Amino acid sequence: MEIVLVVIAFLFLLTGFLGSVIPVLPGPPLSFIGLLLIQWSGYGDYSIAFLLIWGAVTIAIMVIDNLLPAWMTKKFGGSRKAVTGSVLGLIIGAIFFAPPGILLGPFLGALAGEILNNRLLAGKERIKANEQTESNEEPQVKKTNPLKIAFGAFLAFILGTGAKLIIGSIMIYYAFTAVFK
Repeated sequence: MEIVLVVIAFLFLLTGFLGSVIPVLPGPPLSFIGLLLIQWSGYGDYSIAFLLIWGAVTIAIMVIDNLLPAWMTKKFGGSRKAVTGSVLGLIIGAIFFAPPGILLGPFLGALAGEILNNRLLAGKERIKANEQTESNEEPQVKKTNPLKIAFGAFLAFILGTGAKLIIGSIMIYYAFTAVFK
């Protein structure tokens, strides 16, 4: 029975590692389940504190990974449309154009979202300017740099993916050392 649990644990760990780059799979939680299975198999001699810390790390990395793209896109000056475009780009890229779509999707989605946002803002300002015909001032449109914003979304994706890969690698290391010591 222990061997079966170990085999299942390593399947969870490897799937979790793959889930670090495949958006549909929750990478770190799957890897953490693998660590728990190693513990329950009898091969892992992890302390309760060790498991609690790795559980907290797993939760933290998932929260950060979900909040980082929106935060970075906003930090780089992006609009809500850029954030939405980044998420949609990631999903569409992963489903229809994997593996390069996983990298390019967030970038292209944020770029498209911000270009759309700039056009909508420009259109609203033109309408407002036409309503205020007595004013001779040129309407001021708050233009953003879509490439800069798309880079922010891409950077967030790379940072989140990198963090998940590191966490997954460390969990695999702990599992290997527990089983093959």
